[in-house]
Amino acid sequence: MFAPNACKSQALDRHGMAEIISLNRVRKAKARAAKAVEADANRAKFGRTKAEKAADAAERVRIAAVLDGAKTE
Repeated sequence: MFAPNACKSQALDRHGMAEIISLNRVRKAKARAAKAVEADANRAKFGRTKAEKAADAAERVRIAAVLDGAKTE
């Protein structure tokens, strides 16, 4: 009835017994991996480099200056 190689997904020690694992540790590791994937997706979606932010700020200043120069009072 007992098949020592029945479940290949479990790590077996030298006595043929399954390695004891902490389910809480596995759950937390899985949650960390999921958060890392989500964070990577958010960095690609929302992240901008410092140079891009500086260029946008300079463009806003330039546009404001052009509009201020074109105002008639």
